[in-house]
Amino acid sequence: MKTINEFFEGYADKFASNPMMLENLDGKYVSSSYSQIRERVRLFAAGLLSMGIKKGDRASLIAEGRNDWVVTELGLLYAGAVNVPLSIKLQDSTDLKFRITHSGSRFVIISGNQSRKIESIKDELPTVEMFIYIDPLKKYAKNEVYFGTVLEKGKEFLEKHPGKLEETWKSVKPDDLANICYTSGTTADPKGIMLSHRNYTANVEQALTLMNIPEYYCSLLILPWDHSFAHTAGIYYIIASGASMAAVQVGSTPMETLKNIPKNIKEIKPHFLLSVPSLAKNFRKNIEKGIREKGKVAEALFNHALKVAYTYNGNGWNKGKGLKALLKPYVRLFDKILFKKVREGFGGNLDFFVGGGALLDIELQRFFYALGMPMYQGYGLSEAAPVISSNAAHKHKMGSSGFLVKNLELKILDDNGNELPVGEKGEIVVKGENVMLGYWNNTEATKDTLRDGWLYTGDLGYLDPDGFLCVLGRFKSLLISDDGEKYSPEGIEEAFTEQSRYIDQVMLYNNQKPYTVVLVHPNKEALKRNLKDSDIDPASPEGREAALKIIESELLEYRTNGKFSHMFPQRWLPAAIGVLEEGFTEENRMMNSTMKMVRGVITEHYADYIEFLYKVEAKNVLHQRNMKAMEKMFHP
Repeated sequence: MKTINEFFEGYADKFASNPMMLENLDGKYVSSSYSQIRERVRLFAAGLLSMGIKKGDRASLIAEGRNDWVVTELGLLYAGAVNVPLSIKLQDSTDLKFRITHSGSRFVIISGNQSRKIESIKDELPTVEMFIYIDPLKKYAKNEVYFGTVLEKGKEFLEKHPGKLEETWKSVKPDDLANICYTSGTTADPKGIMLSHRNYTANVEQALTLMNIPEYYCSLLILPWDHSFAHTAGIYYIIASGASMAAVQVGSTPMETLKNIPKNIKEIKPHFLLSVPSLAKNFRKNIEKGIREKGKVAEALFNHALKVAYTYNGNGWNKGKGLKALLKPYVRLFDKILFKKVREGFGGNLDFFVGGGALLDIELQRFFYALGMPMYQGYGLSEAAPVISSNAAHKHKMGSSGFLVKNLELKILDDNGNELPVGEKGEIVVKGENVMLGYWNNTEATKDTLRDGWLYTGDLGYLDPDGFLCVLGRFKSLLISDDGEKYSPEGIEEAFTEQSRYIDQVMLYNNQKPYTVVLVHPNKEALKRNLKDSDIDPASPEGREAALKIIESELLEYRTNGKFSHMFPQRWLPAAIGVLEEGFTEENRMMNSTMKMVRGVITEHYADYIEFLYKVEAKNVLHQRNMKAMEKMFHP
């Protein structure tokens, strides 16, 4: 099964009557079997052929996760075309215009909620000949057509040209393009990652060497479906397992869709979920909020139970070993009276999460592990289709990104390209059938990233003696001290936000300076609660000072004699704190569509503030700029 077409045909035959997709229609989830979805795929592909689509043509797809997202992608591939999946988080018309035009898309397929974005730029897309609307419009222009009409055209085409569709999908070769997936474009124009049919089918085969899921499993695919992780580890991995995928109920606004997630989880009762750090943090905050609302006694008992479970579980690799075994009866008791009830909020069937993204704070992993819903951290990047490694139930170590997939070569290289031994950190470089063909119409970037078949990831990491890959962060994010030493800030940043309820976002900075400084966006509500419990008015000067002292004391816990002093080298901890009243968001372009900080934008925007933090007076957390920021926060 070298092409996705062969792959899907094979599994649609094997699991024909299994439920493949669940979609919420009129307030109730309805399932469609593998054979039903395949029938719709064939109709859509045939409809596209009747409309003149040719092998290699590109079509952009911008829609929320739903049955017809998968039908669209597979239909395009059956027709020999290339899908260009676009993030529904793209708001700026320039971002959409660039991707659609740069890819040379002839068709654009759009859902109802996304149509507004396309309507505003329709006349500025010179390569686009036809707009296909998944949801019906009241009327259609000449170059517009309803998705259902394409299916009808497909039915007529199949009757008039029997055998033509099969001939077309079978003509597709393993190295033919399947997708052009665009990077977030945080430092320059977005790059179009060219992924072939074989890149995907190889990566699914590789992912199956990490873990298997049974046919009866179902997952609610929460992440956007264009996201490489959700795309491969969700859609294609599930197809290869004969399992089921459910879409989040789409609301009339993004916020309404987001609010549907907890409700949908209870309705679907998923067996596993795919997550990213930002989503996992929100899940944790909601769990802790629910516990807090039950009163101080319940909160104290829950926190005690967590500590016991943390000790017993260790890092997962050494769970219950040695004296830890004595805690097993207590862990079982707490699981029965406390943690089981938390799991019921996730439907009661959830066996595990798989965490995507290079870094997932170990504290967050310990938390979900204790609750009996382990978050098995993995690592990958879109250029590798994307799965490279993951933890799994039978083999895991918290704090690592897991063990490598099979049929993939990996090296850790130093700055001179020399391979490093186990335990030494350097750039992660990989080679395998899952590695992209290159960047669309960008030979310079391709040459820089692909060398002799090896993919240079730009990520810093090492292999530990037990065979686990440990990812430390992006090279572009590294802190560089005045003596030239380099250190990844991401682990520190995640610890600050995960282990303090008073800190929402942070960015460390050091570019050949004598010390590191930090920009902090605090959790206003948590600070207010603390101050009110101490009978201090947050709006008063005393309140602002007290709030700043709370933030400072949280960071001092990482210094010598602090609770977390063992976690990081002291020299990389911040010596000055700059408080921000505004957080990093997609709207202000300080976060990208995958919810990662765009350091270049933040650094440029706050250049003056960062410069101030290197002045002597900035070492006192009560400096004037911090006091002003707190005043604005408490007096919006």
